[in-house]
Amino acid sequence: MARYTGPTTKIARKFGEPIFGADKDFEKRNYPPGQHGLAAKRKKSKEYGVQLKEKQKVKYMYGVLERQFHNTYNKASRMSGQKGENLILLLESRLDNVVYRLGIAPSRAAARQLVSHRHITLNGSVCNIPSATVKAGDVIAVRERSKNLEVITAAVAGASKYSWLEFDAQTLSGKFLNVPLRADIPENINEQLIVDLYSK
Repeated sequence: MARYTGPTTKIARKFGEPIFGADKDFEKRNYPPGQHGLAAKRKKSKEYGVQLKEKQKVKYMYGVLERQFHNTYNKASRMSGQKGENLILLLESRLDNVVYRLGIAPSRAAARQLVSHRHITLNGSVCNIPSATVKAGDVIAVRERSKNLEVITAAVAGASKYSWLEFDAQTLSGKFLNVPLRADIPENINEQLIVDLYSK
C-alpha cells in the first residue's frame, strides 16, 4: 500500500503552514527548508507553479498519492455541482479522514494506520480500506479489542467536534451525519487552483 513516509515538518515548512496538524518543530522553524531558509532568494511563482503547489499541498494533507488523487478528481468532475468543492468533499468522506475528524486518531496518517491494521469498524464490520467512502448515516467505531490502545485514548481526550459528525467517547463510536458543507471544512485550501490546473 503506497503512502508518503518521509519527513512531515519539512513538507509543512515548504508550504508555510502545519498541514499535518499541530507540529512543535514547525512552530520553531516556520520558514522554508534548506540551507538558507528565509535568506534564500526565491523566484516569484508563475501561475502553473501556484496551482501545482496547491495540488501537492492537498495531496500531502489527505495522504493521497498522484494516481488516487487524479481518480478522485475525475469522480468529482462527473458529479453535479462545482468540481473543486466535490473534490474536497470526496476527500473528507474517506474513512481514514473521518476517523481523524472523529478524534479517534491524532493525525490522518495515524488514522490510516488504525484502519489498515483492522482496528476500525464501518457499520459493524471491520474495514481495512482507508480510502473507503463513508456515506451519511454510516457508523464508525473502534473494535472492542482495540479500545484500550494508548494512541486512541490519548487522541479522544483532545478531540475537536464537527457539526457533521456525532461521537460517543464512552463507546468510541461515531456517526457520519451528512457530507459537510465546504464552508465548514477548516483547512486552508483553494480548490479552484486545482481545477484550473487539471483544466489545462
